[in-house]
Parts: sequence; structure tokens; C-alpha cells
Amino acid sequence: MTPAELHQDAIIIDGLIIAKWNRELFEDMRKGGLTAASCTVSVWEGFQATINNIADTNKLMRDNADLVMPVLTTADIHKAKESNKTGIIMNFQNAHAFEDQLGYVEVFKKLGVGIVQMCYNTQNLVGTGCYERDGGLSGFGREIVAEMNRVGVMCDLSHVGSKTSEEVILESTKPVCYSHCLPSGLKEHPRNKSDEELKFIADHGGFVGVTMFAPFLKNGIDSTIDDYAEAIEYVMNIVGEDAIGIGTDFTQGHDQQFFEWLTHDKGYARRLTRFGKIVNPLGIRTVGEFPNLTETLIQRGMSEAQVRKIMGENWVRVLKDVWGE
Repeated sequence: MTPAELHQDAIIIDGLIIAKWNRELFEDMRKGGLTAASCTVSVWEGFQATINNIADTNKLMRDNADLVMPVLTTADIHKAKESNKTGIIMNFQNAHAFEDQLGYVEVFKKLGVGIVQMCYNTQNLVGTGCYERDGGLSGFGREIVAEMNRVGVMCDLSHVGSKTSEEVILESTKPVCYSHCLPSGLKEHPRNKSDEELKFIADHGGFVGVTMFAPFLKNGIDSTIDDYAEAIEYVMNIVGEDAIGIGTDFTQGHDQQFFEWLTHDKGYARRLTRFGKIVNPLGIRTVGEFPNLTETLIQRGMSEAQVRKIMGENWVRVLKDVWGE
């Protein structure tokens, strides 16, 4: 089987996309052969604004039903594959939309939100993000974790502080994830995870999606798809071939104003970081170039079975567990 044939045959899942929602993106997802993608519908928004985002997302999916379909179960992922569509999993990158109401966890689950990041860079009612002093998981946060376990929402720790992450990993009765991260062993950065953190989440049944966001890669905006593949190999050597997947963090179609919103606390307050120029690695600049990653991993010596796991099968298995199917 050629790399192109393998990519077409395999289940391909991107565990984190925060690109601009439109038909052009959906067309590129089909070009890239994505079976499913976990797409962000909430970062700094509260309950009402997040509900509005989900309503808009539902309409956009209806209007483009020839290209995409909603994913509520892993059976929907397989259905998307069979239908030659891309399944859309909705995620939050911040538990802020739960506000102070445990009952909202189940409400959003029933609306199709399958993955929620506990904090986005800073403190919220659950715990602490990676850009300030980490106070750990709050008592309310423990209740949120338990409720997410109960209703079947995956806990994501990508932008979460180290102490809060450790406590969520220990508190959760279901696998948790870093849906999109890179190893600090290749580049030191507050958003990257140490070898010890990567090993800890894997040792406790967790999962790691590897991102290609250029500011966190070793060679920054000069990175290529081989630099991304190197990071995938590095993480796999720590967590094993069954606990790793893809979470690109594609921001395709967004302008500088969007990044200003992301990099200020609550979207408007103090500046948390500066990304500078953002250019995806050469060879996977757009979602449509996804087949190049399968080809690169094969060329670098991975087996077909390993590539199938990394590109999607592992995500399906872990989501099936967390979603209680």
C-alpha cells in the first residue's frame, strides 16, 4: 500500500483545530482526507456566548452537510468515514463556559461537546493555566472532573499548569489528554510538556496529541514537516505507540486580531504571550496537506500499523473509553 493509499484507507483524526469556520475550511478537510476533527467552540466565552457559538456551528454544519457531519459517538466517526465526510467533534479550550454550574457539563455534552480543556492559560474556577502560578485543582474543579467522567467528556490539559494537570490526572477515573502539545525536551516553552509530564500522563492511562504550532517547535517558523515528525517520534518514544495521536492546532484563516484575543487574559486583559509571526511547518501549511504527514511518517521508518494508530485509531479507542460506549 502506498502512503497515499494508506492515508485514504486509514481513519484520520485531528484532535484540535481552531481554524476559521467556513465552507472553504470544510473543503480543505475533505482534500486532506480528515475522517474527524475536534473543533474549538469556546475559549474565553461564558455560557451564553458558547451556546451562540454552538448554534452557529450547527447551522454551518447543516449548510455544508455534503462535506461534514456532527460527531456524538465513535460510531459517528466510522459513519463519517463511510460517507466520505469529515465528522466534527466540538471541544472547549476552557471550562469557563461551565461557569459555576455543574449541571452545565451534561447540558453541553448533550449538545455534542466531547472534549473540554480544564483551563486556558490562566486561572478559572477549576484550576490554573500554564501562564501563571499554579494553585492546583480546586474543590469545585474536582466536582467538575467527576461530572465530566460521569457524562463522558474528556478532560484536556494542553494549556493547563503542571500542578493542576497532575491533580486532574490523579482525580479522573477516565483517561485524560494533552490534545495538542509538544515536548520541552526539544524546545523549552511554558506550553510544552516535560519528559516527566508526558510519561506521567501515559503511565496513568492518558493520551497525548502532538501539535505542530510553530512557536513551540524547535525551529519555530522555519520548521518543516520533518520537524513535526521528529516531535511525534520523540513523544512516542516516551508514551508508546498506543497513547499518541495528532492535534495540529490549525489556526487556518484567522487574522492577527484573533491571536490578540487568544493571547490576552479573558480575551482583553493583560498580555500573556506573543507568538510573533505564525507560519505552519513547510509541507503541512494547510489542512489539505494532511496526506503529507502520513507519507513523511512512513518515509522516516514507521510501520503501517504505527501510522494508522497515530493518525486516528488511538483517538477512536480513547474517546470510546471516555465517552462510555
